[in-house]
Amino acid sequence: MGNCFGLEEAEVEAVKNYGHHGQTQAAAARALPMAAPKPADASMSSGHRGSRSPSPSTNSSSTTARSGADAGAYPEGRILETPNLRIFTFGELRAATRNFKPDTVLGEGGFGRVYKGWVDERTMSPVRCGTGMVVAVKKLNPESVQGMQEWQSEVNFMGSLSHPNLVRLLGYCVEDKELLLVYEFMAKGSLENHLFRKGGTFEPISWKLRLHIALGAARGLAFLHSSEKQVIYRDFKASNILLDMHYNAKLSDFGLAKNGPTGGDSHVTTRVMGTYGYAAPEYVATGTHTLAHLLLPRNSNQSTAPHEQPHATMPVEFTRHLYVKSDVYGFGVVLLEMLTGLRAMDPGRPAQQHNLVDWAKPYLADRRRLARLVDPRLEGQYPSKAALQAAQLTLRCLAGDPRSRPSMAEVVASLEEVERITARRESGGEGHHRSSRSRSGSDGARSSHHPSPSSSQR
Repeated sequence: MGNCFGLEEAEVEAVKNYGHHGQTQAAAARALPMAAPKPADASMSSGHRGSRSPSPSTNSSSTTARSGADAGAYPEGRILETPNLRIFTFGELRAATRNFKPDTVLGEGGFGRVYKGWVDERTMSPVRCGTGMVVAVKKLNPESVQGMQEWQSEVNFMGSLSHPNLVRLLGYCVEDKELLLVYEFMAKGSLENHLFRKGGTFEPISWKLRLHIALGAARGLAFLHSSEKQVIYRDFKASNILLDMHYNAKLSDFGLAKNGPTGGDSHVTTRVMGTYGYAAPEYVATGTHTLAHLLLPRNSNQSTAPHEQPHATMPVEFTRHLYVKSDVYGFGVVLLEMLTGLRAMDPGRPAQQHNLVDWAKPYLADRRRLARLVDPRLEGQYPSKAALQAAQLTLRCLAGDPRSRPSMAEVVASLEEVERITARRESGGEGHHRSSRSRSGSDGARSSHHPSPSSSQR
């Protein structure tokens, strides 16, 4: 499933999915560890009021309902013993979205469409358009064979985890053949849009704001890794980082998440899933072969509509080792994208620059060449020392050996130090880097704002 619940201007990512043929929606609902009600349950008829979901099997010392106060009362997040999920009726969500009218569509993908809806903030009952609280309603296409397992995973993980840097799942609906999810609305959309899309809607984000977003995303990922049952996110990328009205970062899309290793194991064994360019090398490699031919961005030579996901997430039939620190590699890729303003993968760039990590690593390790790598849209408005430390952290995250990568707790500490350096330089009114050098030269770096991505990558 994709992060189709943000950006009021209707810039939304399409859903990435994998499914199991022959599995019905009803079966998916019955398989939920959280004991989601079966479609045949009388309490789920459209004439009934919604209710709260029953307790999952997850253990925790806290039973407090999740709310906006979580950030203050539980700054490190928590696992909920009783998830505070509203069980909506289909009729309620139909009313909240004005009968799923086309003009409420935020995005569309393999899972189905995502609609903008309005509910009462206290009761979560549907209200008139433009009043109450805005929510995002993700609706499964009844004809789709995709998204069943992702739907379960979203409810299981997002319903039991609470942290200021995780998108809140507000509730769900299971009724007849209908499966829907209701999320908080993220007004500023995805980090991907702000980094890569051009036009009046998106202005370049400053160095300070990029640090703020990176730190929020790092804290969310660190919480997942340090929770009682380690959670491996498995699909960390810019399009899965959503921003609220104040540009606070929240991780979305837990469709591919996995519980981490237990019993002293260092890894779990799982089917290879993810997005090419972000997945760690130990995860996508299989002997002497790689998944490059399977996980290339979809329709790389075709125009991509604003709501479409340019990266394909595809299933394969073999398994590989997945480590907690496989997520750290993905974080390093996103940090590199934030540093450079370039996509992880872009066939529109010169051949040697298609893969950003492979091309950029020498720049990260060289203080003198780093300035040519940094996003020129920053116009030199960043402390050179802070940029160097961020580059060094990025390089550590991208280490080939998972054991050489920092933990996400260490990443958070490093980013906090970079943020302090930036704050000190701003208060002192000095230390900003200004370079007149272009990206062209004997080292092969391109001038202007990066190699112009192809239309398919916009």
